[in-house]
Amino acid sequence: MEIKEIVSYFLNAETNILEVSFRTIDDNDEVLRNDNIDYTVVGDYGFSLVTESFDFFNDEFEDDLFKDEKVELDEDELVIFLNEYYTINPDTLPRAEFY
Repeated sequence: MEIKEIVSYFLNAETNILEVSFRTIDDNDEVLRNDNIDYTVVGDYGFSLVTESFDFFNDEFEDDLFKDEKVELDEDELVIFLNEYYTINPDTLPRAEFY
């Protein structure tokens, strides 16, 4: 099993849950695998997936629009993490579902 592509991801900062949709090399284009992973596990595996962001605004300019921004992750590192995670925990690999 190897991850072929990340279709989408979302890191919920409030719950610290990584929601990810992906395909493995064994999957065809009509299926997706969806999983929710506790983001603290990422650090346990020695990964840091959040990309560096440059804050052009200081705190006085911050408003609610910036608080809801999507956290950007390094997708290459995410693929590497998921491959390692599912290799060590093969029973947690989500089933392929048609969409």
